[in-house]
Amino acid sequence: MKVLLHICCAPCANRPLALLQEQGHEVTGFWYNPNIHPFTEYRSRRNTVRAYLDEIGVALIEQNDYALRPFVRAVAEDIARRCVKCYELRLMETARTAREQGFDAFTSSLFISPYQNHSLMQEVAQRAAEAYGVQFLYEDFRPLFREGQDFAREHGFYMQKYCGCVFSEEERYLKANKIIP
Repeated sequence: MKVLLHICCAPCANRPLALLQEQGHEVTGFWYNPNIHPFTEYRSRRNTVRAYLDEIGVALIEQNDYALRPFVRAVAEDIARRCVKCYELRLMETARTAREQGFDAFTSSLFISPYQNHSLMQEVAQRAAEAYGVQFLYEDFRPLFREGQDFAREHGFYMQKYCGCVFSEEERYLKANKIIP
């Protein structure tokens, strides 16, 4: 099956990509992450994904939109529930791209993270599949998380310290410094 794999970063993508290939799927990466800020973070993650996929010979489709203002506008009304909007932005665009470019199915490296709301992502991905008439290939990649992180360190990948949005960076900072807003 031809699968479009949305990739949030190389540390999260390496094991899902390998597993999908082991299962016999023809995988293409998809970079679309308007949530990642600041630009230096966005560029570091994107460039690591580019280099890794190039090294292993996997095609990458990039919708290379650094979109601080549109992202902030999309989540500003309810920052506490920003994750659902973030999932919608990325998974809807992945499904749309999969449909337009003739893929059989789509999934995301987000499904490896033990820090993401897995059931909410599944629900959003299923809605995206229905909206665009393309299969959502569900796989719980979380058991591969530590292995993927170890692989990333061994290969010298850029390793981010937060989910990606400026608000998750703020939360990380506040928790690390025991500051309660």
